[in-house]
Amino acid sequence: MGKMERRRFSREFKLQVLRELESCKSVAEVCREHDLTRFLVARWKREHGKDPDAFQGKGKCKARVDENRTRELERLVGQLYAENDFLKRALANMKKRAEEDRGRDRI
Repeated sequence: MGKMERRRFSREFKLQVLRELESCKSVAEVCREHDLTRFLVARWKREHGKDPDAFQGKGKCKARVDENRTRELERLVGQLYAENDFLKRALANMKKRAEEDRGRDRI
């Protein structure tokens, strides 16, 4: 048995399916007509309800793209926080040494 290839649906197709649901067709009927699972249609409906601009071309939903971007930004914030903390400690140590050196010069 070969590997099943994942189907990709355009934004227009997803919106067409959702319009069919709004026109009093049942979920089962729409799924049968388009060979879709009810879970997939429910996800499209939920994503579109949260954000009407949710669907991008090539089948990728905006929510997933935003999620990846958020994850990358959180990683970057963590890295910058660590660098900032390191630099603050280094500056504090340098100030402390400078004060100690000034104290020795006075004696």
